[in-house]
Amino acid sequence: MNMRKEYDFSKGERGKFYHPDIKLSIPVYLDEEVSAFVEKIAKKKGLDRSSVVNELLRGDIKISEAM
Repeated sequence: MNMRKEYDFSKGERGKFYHPDIKLSIPVYLDEEVSAFVEKIAKKKGLDRSSVVNELLRGDIKISEAM
């Protein structure tokens, strides 16, 4: 697909898709061994992977804050 030299934005609407309160979920990609570790814990505890990762990170935050 080639880019045009000019585009007509005369009928454009500023801010049409802007939502200041939107909360985005950013994907996080885990290494294979980390993913397997998290999956093992998730199955053992009956939780989803996101909950396990959040638990682990909260623990790391507490440790970091204690230093």
